[in-house]
Amino acid sequence: MSIKAILNYQEIDTKLYKIERELAGCEERKEYVKIKKFLETAPEKLDSLEVKATALKAEAAEITKKYAQAEETLKDFEHLDELVNEGADIAFYKKKAQSIYDQLRKLKSDLNALTGNIKATDEEYQKLKKQVIAAQKQYPAVSEKYKAVKATSEEQRKTIEAELAKVSKEVPAELLEVYQTKRKERIFPVVGELTGNRCPYCSMEPPLAARNKLTGGGTIECDNCHRIIFSN
Repeated sequence: MSIKAILNYQEIDTKLYKIERELAGCEERKEYVKIKKFLETAPEKLDSLEVKATALKAEAAEITKKYAQAEETLKDFEHLDELVNEGADIAFYKKKAQSIYDQLRKLKSDLNALTGNIKATDEEYQKLKKQVIAAQKQYPAVSEKYKAVKATSEEQRKTIEAELAKVSKEVPAELLEVYQTKRKERIFPVVGELTGNRCPYCSMEPPLAARNKLTGGGTIECDNCHRIIFSN
């Protein structure tokens, strides 16, 4: 009796499932979901780009500071000729000057790379900001189109849901709960009859011990596709 009741429930539910699939596949919904998801994730992306830009600017400021300090150190070599005439070791000063020069060259290279990165980040931010503004303008119209499409099947949906509520009283509560849980997991059809010792949907053969539980109107769950299986 419970199998017959759940099969009747599933037969009616098939009509509702068809409506849901058609709605899920329509272009109006796809466009609506696309823009909605974009607007939901955009603020986080914008914040991330702002944080990145701030960090890059701070890094650039630090490199600029080091560059200025290195340039200041080079001023110590302005009177190198006098130091050499006084007997200073020219090899020492030459080596030190080369080291500072190499440091300046690297700092300049790093600064140029950072400047380019800051510019690219800013351009990405501005581009995303424009996309957000455009999406915000499109959203009301896209949302209305999707609502209009949903409305065309709303009465039919309510009729089917009312019919399901009526026949659900004939289905054991525990079995109905399992069915509805699997339905939410997008498993459909949910219930099927064992065919040639195999699942009617994925063709996997349940173990003998599991099939033995089907006697007397029992049900099992397919280990592969997780549907409910029964046998007459």
